[in-house]
Amino acid sequence: MKPDRNPNLPDPLDDFDPREITLEGVAKVVHVAGTGPAVIVMAEMPGISPHVARFARWVRDAGFTVYMPSLFGRDGAVPEVEEGTATVRRACVSAEFRAFAADRASPVTQWLRALARLAHRQCGGPGVGAIGMCFTGNFALTMALEAAVLAPVLCQPSLPLDQPAAVESPPDELAAVRQRLERDRLSVLAYRFEGDRFCTAQRFAAYADALGERFVARVLPDSAANRHALPPFFAQVVASPHSVVTAHLIDEAGQPTIAARDEILAFFALRLGAGKTS
Repeated sequence: MKPDRNPNLPDPLDDFDPREITLEGVAKVVHVAGTGPAVIVMAEMPGISPHVARFARWVRDAGFTVYMPSLFGRDGAVPEVEEGTATVRRACVSAEFRAFAADRASPVTQWLRALARLAHRQCGGPGVGAIGMCFTGNFALTMALEAAVLAPVLCQPSLPLDQPAAVESPPDELAAVRQRLERDRLSVLAYRFEGDRFCTAQRFAAYADALGERFVARVLPDSAANRHALPPFFAQVVASPHSVVTAHLIDEAGQPTIAARDEILAFFALRLGAGKTS
């Protein structure tokens, strides 16, 4: 299960179909590939990097249709320091995101919920999966308010950036998500590295308090993180173990990050009733 592209080189994304999709009156490019039930893959900062695309291909090759929306940054670019930092700054002042606001869901999640409905109509099956990473980590949880979303995954959810013990979702939204999870017997998978300075133990504790046993947390040791040949943005700006299934993943059998990837793929297969986990 090794994609044949070097994740440290620019990725043309030429095996995806870039579609301009207008929802809620807003047009965005969504990169689509694969067949089977839909999984929405939301990129981490600073955008759809080659490492994010590698993960999306793993989802595609496991038997799903990937919908990968372009939310910020330059698609396919290797994350560099200056460009990546500029992307973060633009997102922090964008009306679509709530980078520093606890208890306030980012407005872009309404568009993403509409994308989930569209993807379900187009691909069929019992529902769709959704995975958010870093800046988009919490978005998959908000999307669980959409009936089509059956398999939400949170990878290192990092908002709000300035309140490590807070979560982005407002209390009423968290209560509604918990009610939905309990009613439909669903769960949320969540991943972080132990020493992640953007997604802390306090944040996971807040999620667990709000969602109870429906919040299934996985905390990986820092020793499990890739520290070699990192893109400059991750080496110099992130500067801690952070990206569980992308830049800090060690693509070798037996590695905890590979086990996390495989658990996520199996979770999608279980909830969506399709896919190939071997």
